[in-house]
Amino acid sequence: VMTSRRVQVLLILAVLSFLLIHVHFLPCSNNAPMEEKPSPVHILILSSWRSGSSFVGQLFSQHPSVFYLMEPAWHVWVTMYQNSAKVLHMAVRDLVRSVFLCDMSVFDAYMSSQKKKSDLFQWETSRALCSPPACDLFSRSDIITAGNCRTICGKYPFSKVEEACKTYSHVAVKEVRFFDLKVLYPLLTDPSLNLKIIHLVRDPRAVFRSRENAMAELKRDSDIVVGSQRTKGKMGTYDTMQVICKSHIEIYKAGRQAIPSFLKDRYLLVRYEDIVRDPLARAAQMYRFAELHFTPELQKWVHNITHGKGQGAQAFDIGSRDALSVSQAWRKTLPFQKIEKVQYVCKDAMDLLGYRLVQSEEEQKNMSLDLLFPQNSS
Repeated sequence: VMTSRRVQVLLILAVLSFLLIHVHFLPCSNNAPMEEKPSPVHILILSSWRSGSSFVGQLFSQHPSVFYLMEPAWHVWVTMYQNSAKVLHMAVRDLVRSVFLCDMSVFDAYMSSQKKKSDLFQWETSRALCSPPACDLFSRSDIITAGNCRTICGKYPFSKVEEACKTYSHVAVKEVRFFDLKVLYPLLTDPSLNLKIIHLVRDPRAVFRSRENAMAELKRDSDIVVGSQRTKGKMGTYDTMQVICKSHIEIYKAGRQAIPSFLKDRYLLVRYEDIVRDPLARAAQMYRFAELHFTPELQKWVHNITHGKGQGAQAFDIGSRDALSVSQAWRKTLPFQKIEKVQYVCKDAMDLLGYRLVQSEEEQKNMSLDLLFPQNSS
């Protein structure tokens, strides 16, 4: 009898042990968390045309931890050009959100089903699309020019865009097609995103001069911004500037003066003139904000590309140039009558963002940089 009881007890203990192992230990081993991958950081470079945003985009594109796309919403505006910028805000926002999440199926609505990687707008400006896994002919740590990339990496399938995006810790997008920060509030409160916004502004007089030099390339966008009828008259360029300047005021006020809790530490205003005056310090500031390490290789590249002899003659080319001199070219080339008009339509934005108005042609040419752009935007 004692023996049979012992057998029963042993059987019961064996069954209980089996159940404990099955219910407790096995699920733990099956669901044991792998080393958790940090959540990606999402960076939106928010600016307007001809404001130095392509250069700032390259500061991020050339970083080996960043997947970068330049103006992906170009595809929305090209496809839906009959609409106003305000109407297109939602479609642009949805596309940008999908890009941040590396869901590139969003482009199916705007591109051919036979698309290749090279069908993506300005794809060659993305170092990530010119290195593995998007292209095998460069290293991920290389500084890669758009010209070299375009020649070698264009024939890869579109699927490589999404594949590459998923391998990076940071996703950065440069976009000029948002005119209201409030449109982005759903992205800032989206738990699947860790969004940081760099708001890049530039002296409206310099923007105006640059827009005049690239008027043909910007015509379709200008038509969407202010309506095709208004861009036809003599005041068309000034109408566009007025809309752009007003949008910078609204974005700045939403980002800096009436900050919702979800915007705390996630909005950074940067003036282009401050970047070209001290490129290494401002690049370091933007990298800290974006949680990126400023490597010695990148420091050397930033110095070289901003201290060259070029004068930025080609409108959309990002090459070595004398960046400070180029930023001030409007003072030598823009007639004072045009400067007065730009200052009139953009006065509120210039006051708010720290740009001094000039009152005469003599001031235009001789006023010191410290008076024109007091260093107050950090």
